[in-house]
Amino acid sequence: MDSLQALVLALIQGITEFLPVSSSAHLILPAQLLDWPDQGLAFDVAVHVGTLAACLWLLRGDVASLLSGVFQALKERSWNEGARLAWALSVATLPVVVVGFTFKDWIETELRSVMVIATATLGFGILLGLADRRRGKVDAGSLGTLNGKQALLIGAAQCLALIPGTSRSGITMTAALALGLGREGSARFSFLLSLPTIAGAGLLASKDLLESPDPVAWDLIALGAGASALAAGVVIKAFLAFVARVGMMPFVIYRVALAGVLFALIAAGLA
Repeated sequence: MDSLQALVLALIQGITEFLPVSSSAHLILPAQLLDWPDQGLAFDVAVHVGTLAACLWLLRGDVASLLSGVFQALKERSWNEGARLAWALSVATLPVVVVGFTFKDWIETELRSVMVIATATLGFGILLGLADRRRGKVDAGSLGTLNGKQALLIGAAQCLALIPGTSRSGITMTAALALGLGREGSARFSFLLSLPTIAGAGLLASKDLLESPDPVAWDLIALGAGASALAAGVVIKAFLAFVARVGMMPFVIYRVALAGVLFALIAAGLA
């Protein structure tokens, strides 16, 4: 992998990680369609660190409120909104931890085809549009009202994001919208939920990296981490403002169009 490929892949990761369009699909497609080499474990770790750092920085106020709420709840032995939201995020994270560890190897070997990506891109894109039409009114400032059942359902939906083409942010926003959250509330909960999920994926990739004998190209690693962090930072800030004003439909249209292109390539024998 050369510097240009590393830059393109890092930007793809940073831009698509938090948009409801599937970062895994967009990272697989260059290798499938352009015959690019696999980016390797070290690069995967780098771009995960970059996107995680960007999300932590932009949501630092939310994270500080969560931690403050948890400490206050422990001290006073009573629930508060920050502690309830932290509990909801913890519950929502559990399903993907179990499913990810159980089916990781099978998913990586059996579900990376262009047909799977195209089908998931289309199907879950349509579901996102339907959920957006029936969205609720729970805004970003009232996420602490989510109960355990709702959090568990969003977490169960997140497991579907292990299928390339689904989109982690897309499926969690779809579930949150269907359960009564508003657009901005769904997006913010999805972004907060990404923190333990991305951190876990990065740690898992780091474990594999430590066991790998392959050399590490530190220049590409630094490029990947920096580019993905910058791209993710811009996207998160812009998306929260955009989705509150416009909604999810532009992303639904993009997903349907992308799926159409992929199905056409499959039919032509080019993918």
